[in-house]
Amino acid sequence: MNVSIVSSTFQPVRIAALAAVIAVMPVGAFAQTPPPAPQRVAPAPAPPKQRAAPQAAGSEAPAPSAPATQGLAAAKTDDVIARVGNANVSSDELRAYVGALGAQDQAALAKDPALLSQAVRMLLANRLVLQEVLAKKWDQQPTIAAQLDRVRENALTELYLQSVSTPPAGFPSEDDLQKVYDANRAALLMPRQFQLAQIFIAAPKDADKATEEKAKKSLDEVAGKLKAPGADFAAIARAANEKDGGDLGWVTENQIRPEIKTLLIGLAKNSVSEPIRLDDGWHILKLIDTKAAYTRTLPEVRDQLVQQIRAERAGAMRRAYLAELLKRNPPILNELALSNLLDSSRK
Repeated sequence: MNVSIVSSTFQPVRIAALAAVIAVMPVGAFAQTPPPAPQRVAPAPAPPKQRAAPQAAGSEAPAPSAPATQGLAAAKTDDVIARVGNANVSSDELRAYVGALGAQDQAALAKDPALLSQAVRMLLANRLVLQEVLAKKWDQQPTIAAQLDRVRENALTELYLQSVSTPPAGFPSEDDLQKVYDANRAALLMPRQFQLAQIFIAAPKDADKATEEKAKKSLDEVAGKLKAPGADFAAIARAANEKDGGDLGWVTENQIRPEIKTLLIGLAKNSVSEPIRLDDGWHILKLIDTKAAYTRTLPEVRDQLVQQIRAERAGAMRRAYLAELLKRNPPILNELALSNLLDSSRK
């Protein structure tokens, strides 16, 4: 979609649905996926801890290549879907990786499975780096070791807090879910939607005269074709280099710039607009269909609501746990020493 017709304030709602897709996706599909386009991708998981390569006694030189098959190396041969050197990635590990992603990242992968190939490549690259780190014993430097200790402490604390603040499996109940849905109906309104197609002719407002004249000539040609009896908008759009015949799909009312929305409201179904000039060029829109605004049903938003309710309960449980822990073990702070520490750090 040409972004110029879309309001910059729009934030689309995403629904996670990848886990099930990955669960049924054949292993071979991962292995044969071509390199992905350079798009956003969730970070690859940290590789498992490995043991440094053994060296000859008294030798200072790092081992030329450390074994990198820990953990995943135990995977069955037919379960391996990617490999770099001696390091393997199994389908089980990849499923676990996807399952640990956030909802938005899972939705992005569901929309573009090629991103999974990119994530696997990042995972393999991380393992190559780890091999080098361990071979050089870089992690054994005192400052690095101290940082690793802090990272481990923070990770342990976080994992434990998660374990004591996880809501019961059956939470929320259907009754609780219905009450939350009823209380938030106003926020679940889906605005009116427009199914659109577009022909766009680039002509930036700061373009020189030659560019402007060329764009105007193209615009006149397209407009003339569209006015011919039986004109095929999609075919004309493809001839104008619009992907998928200029199809923009369904766009919600609050996504659309006000001047475009005004234009669309005056159009009948399956009619084509007059060209409209925006900062980036000329836009000709076809209104294919419309959907009236409606309140999303509980089945439509169930997964999102459950996720949000559980997250809020988990936060409350964590706060209550920490409050109780501190109540039983009141901390003692030397405020004077803290103040002196801050003063000395400012000098």
